[in-house]
Amino acid sequence: MTSSPSAAPSPALKALYDVPAPAKLNLFLHVVGKRPDGYHLLQSLFVLIDWADTLHFERRDDGALHRHDRGDALPEDDLCLRAARALRQASGSAFGADIHIEKRLPSGAGMGGGSSDAASTLLALNRLWGLNWSRERLLPIALQLGADVPFFVGGRNAFVEGIGEVLTPIEVPELRLAVVKPGASIATKDIFSSPLLQRSESVAIVAGFPAANDGRSEEVLETESPSNEVNSWGGRKGNIARDHQTSEILVQQLFEGWGRNDLQPPAEAASHEVSKALEWLQSRYENSRMTGSGSAVFAIVRPSLNAMQTAAEKIDAVSGPESNLKATPEGEFEKLPEGWVGKMCRSLSVHPLQGWAED
Repeated sequence: MTSSPSAAPSPALKALYDVPAPAKLNLFLHVVGKRPDGYHLLQSLFVLIDWADTLHFERRDDGALHRHDRGDALPEDDLCLRAARALRQASGSAFGADIHIEKRLPSGAGMGGGSSDAASTLLALNRLWGLNWSRERLLPIALQLGADVPFFVGGRNAFVEGIGEVLTPIEVPELRLAVVKPGASIATKDIFSSPLLQRSESVAIVAGFPAANDGRSEEVLETESPSNEVNSWGGRKGNIARDHQTSEILVQQLFEGWGRNDLQPPAEAASHEVSKALEWLQSRYENSRMTGSGSAVFAIVRPSLNAMQTAAEKIDAVSGPESNLKATPEGEFEKLPEGWVGKMCRSLSVHPLQGWAED
């Protein structure tokens, strides 16, 4: 028996095919401190996008775990295998799995590709092995695998704190995002050890985000009833941007330059390609920012450019008909500088596998 991601869970499942593992973008990323153990404390807005890897899972009754790469070879012991082993150990399941990975997300991009693959592995094997564990039960395993994995298991756009494990859901309006990954990849450890890494002077408190704040100097907008109750994600209950108007203001201020990615200066110093990609998008969309520790960069496409045809017309108007960027109806870039990859993306309101674990 086989199943697609929309099928109902059943312990009789033999396989799950076409399981998505979407990427994320950091709309901003502020470094706000450092723990005694050396881990940096962050505040960020994580948003899911529709650029994704695809995974396929076939249950094994002999308990063996094998990964099969449908494309470029991945590291021998990647996060998917580690996730499968961790879930099997925690659950005591006697099952194994053949895991097939179609990598579409670029590596070394700061888009969470490996973490997303691991999260989708946890969610898929939770069903395939008939465990039907709650999200709350899966999250501690996710955190053991990496700071970004809980976000993908959580399944909603979120304000992220701590080292990445404290998540508070947030409503984000649908966005069009031009995403480009230059050829260079930068080691995360090099970014965090760089002398150019500076701590943000201001922080966005969990009660709100930048907006029309009645002239206050803080870069926050307080909601009517901020709560300190902790939800099952480890975050505070309630959405930060709990209404559409507030989230629209947030996006507008991000477009106008509020916030930053504090990891961007050391990344630009490490690779001129990051700077080149940022300038390339800035000239076309009037904004650009790096995601995560790089090297991928993105631009928020103004609502007036949400139609692909309109976007292509604007590019021609700004850069002329010989511009390197052409947006096709499928959302791909027809031509990019050599060694770069890119995609015109949409944000997702929830993870495609959101229903695969109970809250």
